[in-house]
Formats: sequence, structure tokens, C-alpha cells
Amino acid sequence: METIGFLGMGIMGKAMAINLLRHGFKVTVWNRTLSRCDEVVKHGASLGETPAAVVKKCKYTIGMLADPSAALSVVFDKNGVLEQICDGKGYIDMSTVDADTSSKINEAIICRGGTFLEAPVSGSKKPAEDGQLVILAAGEKDLYDQVLPAFDVLGKKSFFLGEVGNGAKMKLVVNMIMGSMMNVFSEGLVLADKSGLEQQTLLDVLDLAAVANPMFKMKGPSMIKNDYSPAFPLKHQQKDMRLALALGDENAVSMPLAAAANEAFKKARSMGLGDLDFSAVHETVKHTKTT
Repeated sequence: METIGFLGMGIMGKAMAINLLRHGFKVTVWNRTLSRCDEVVKHGASLGETPAAVVKKCKYTIGMLADPSAALSVVFDKNGVLEQICDGKGYIDMSTVDADTSSKINEAIICRGGTFLEAPVSGSKKPAEDGQLVILAAGEKDLYDQVLPAFDVLGKKSFFLGEVGNGAKMKLVVNMIMGSMMNVFSEGLVLADKSGLEQQTLLDVLDLAAVANPMFKMKGPSMIKNDYSPAFPLKHQQKDMRLALALGDENAVSMPLAAAANEAFKKARSMGLGDLDFSAVHETVKHTKTT
């Protein structure tokens, strides 16, 4: 495959770019703070000075940005993707954004002759490092087929979901469920502890029960130790809850549990936990004062 461009060297983007390099792909990277690219360059990546420079060099460019505003600015700002996108070039946005953001980017890319794919992922730092993400793609099917070799390295499974917007919506539904589960899991850990039960025993029981799942197994031990090293920052989880609730508003879907979970994540942000892992919402339960 041709050289792949990669915009955004955060926790996820860096792990994904290094994974591509490890599997023999040539990668050109960019980040708003260029020094964030240093580690990936040491692994063999080339450095692009601007998003436009990366797109000019590469047939396919991937974006992995923090939120809708960052995803839009990389495309539309001066020296952005739009300045060099053209016929024969494809842009793949793997950020978690709302469907409207994806649609705006799609329309702009198509107007310049390029092709677009939204492809948000389910998974955090460790799955990104191990190539075990779940990729939720939508948009130009030909572009999807062309970049599938890269997706096969980045993920354990790719879904093609049809028209642009469907990938974004699916990701928000998945993260809304995940965030809501994390809240009740936190309440369960605290309830077990306050009731005089061993939290580790609770984890052992859950792992053998019908509610067993990889998230509880992976996050539980570190939560017991109050270790919230960021694999998926809490501020991004709260952003996804907010976007999912907006999707619920659009479709008149009642979501009281998700709304309550969003409030807990907002409380955690107000406690200064936004840059920690989203499992740090556990701290909001541990420090709840009752009268």
C-alpha cells in the first residue's frame, strides 16, 4: 500500500501509527504540537509540517482527533486537509464525532474531488497498541475496500455501515452504553467495599457470571488500586455521552440512565479528573457525602 498519512498523535493515534509501522507500512505523521510526533518518528515515520503537507504526500490520510472541533479544524483551517485533497486521494476520519460533523467533512472532501470514510473505533490504548480495535466505517465503499489492509492491521474486525453518519452514530451508541456501565460498575465496587466485602472477590464473581465482560476484567483491578492511568481520557468519554444524548434528543429516545451517567462524568471533570482514565468516575461514588 502507498504511504499512509496520520493526523493526530494522541494516545490512540500514536499507538495506531506505530502499529502500522510495525507491520511494514510507510507512515507520515502530523500533530498540532509537532514534538508529540517524536516517538513515532523514532519508529520510522516521516514528519509532515501541516495536514496539507501530509495529504499532498499521501494517497490515503487518516485523522484521529480529540473531538468535533479538532476534527473540523484539521480539515478546514489554513494548511488543512482541504488545501491538498483532490481526485485520487482519500481521507479517513477515525475520530469519535457526531454525524453532522462527519457529513460536513464528507461534503467538503467530495467537492474537492476526494473520497471520504468515517471510521471511528471501539477500543482504547491497549487494543490500539495490539491491533485489536473494532472499526465502524461508513461512506465511500471503494475507499473502504482500498484501505482494508490497514484496517486489518489496526483492528480485529471492521464493519462497513453504509452512508456517512452511520459510523458516528454506532460509535456514540457503543460509548454511551460503555459509559453507563462504568458508572454502575463503580457503584458496585463501592457498595461491596462499604458492605464489608472484598472487591477482588466481586471481580472474580462477576467474571464467572452472566454480566462478565472485558471492561470489568480489565479496569476493575486498577480501579481497586485507585490507578486511573489514561487509556481513554474521562473528558472524551463525557464528550461522547453528551453527543449520544444529543442523538437521543434528535430521535426522541428517552435516556435517563445515560443522562445520569453523563452527570457523573461532568462531576468527575469538575473534580479535576478529566485527563485521567474514564474509570476515574469511580472517585465520584467513593466521595459522595450522604446526610
